[in-house]
Amino acid sequence: MGMLPKTLVCDENLLDKDLFGKTYIVTGANSGIGQATSKQLVKQGAHVIMACRNTNEGKRVKKRFEKLNYKGSAKVLKLDLADLNSVRDFAEIFLSDYKKLDGLINNAGIMMCPKSYTKDGFEMQFGVNHLGHFLLTELLMDILKKSAPSRIIILSSSAHDSLPGLVKFADIDLKDPHFKDRKYDKAAAYCQSKFANFLHAKSLARRLEGTGVTAISVHPGMVKTNLSRHMMPQWLQNTVGHLIFKIIGVINPEDGAQTSLHTLLDENIPDHAGEYYSQTSMYRDNECNEGGWPMKSPNPKADDRNLEDGLWALSCSEVGISESKLLKKGA
Repeated sequence: MGMLPKTLVCDENLLDKDLFGKTYIVTGANSGIGQATSKQLVKQGAHVIMACRNTNEGKRVKKRFEKLNYKGSAKVLKLDLADLNSVRDFAEIFLSDYKKLDGLINNAGIMMCPKSYTKDGFEMQFGVNHLGHFLLTELLMDILKKSAPSRIIILSSSAHDSLPGLVKFADIDLKDPHFKDRKYDKAAAYCQSKFANFLHAKSLARRLEGTGVTAISVHPGMVKTNLSRHMMPQWLQNTVGHLIFKIIGVINPEDGAQTSLHTLLDENIPDHAGEYYSQTSMYRDNECNEGGWPMKSPNPKADDRNLEDGLWALSCSEVGISESKLLKKGA
């Protein structure tokens, strides 16, 4: 057993639920948590749009699903969250082919990468983890509302609060989110993007009240996926990485998918719109380390309405959407 408590698991009744006729989009579905989430949904009879940057790998994963003779089906579509034109193209293709969307799982992400920028000039982590998903969500909002009850699951992280030993308090610099005028810190940039994910769900919940669309943010746990490839040198991962992961208590992608699946399928989730569901992790406050479904965020700015609204306005501006065209802000 590692440093972390035993992983939380989704109720068996939810994992046996018949999802025939349901349509879901999972971003980053070709690997890690996204693949595990997609596999379970297809197993239960759903049709899953696997939104992947690497479509060749996505198609290989889809073929593996087909060999398992599951009740559901999958389709691979190109989505590069580091390119807003790709996001727009994806949404256009999806909306031309489908008339309903029961759930959007904003799963894809990048973690602690070297300083780089998206095609639109955004800091890579903020651009991929938050802004790309922000635009995707807005482009699909009408079909989500028409398909209600529907859900938006946003993968945040315990890093929305802190990263032990690296970042004491996660924050969002609304004046310089892309590290143009401040020294780049890959850990701080990651925390900023994950805090943005957390606040995005809260903003959506407020704006979507009464529509039947429920937005939730989740932390999947410390999961061994490709996401962690920038955390330590490759030689270290190849030599002692497995020992480090074992000591800490890193979980596999199937366990990491449990929180996403729970929030997507549990019938009581609409009562918790905008809340944060967490797997086990290494929080700054030890009392949070067992996670919780849901749990109160330990970030002191988690309820900062000015920051939340400022992020919404910034995001609209960056992706080229007028706030006046969106749902009006709640009280």
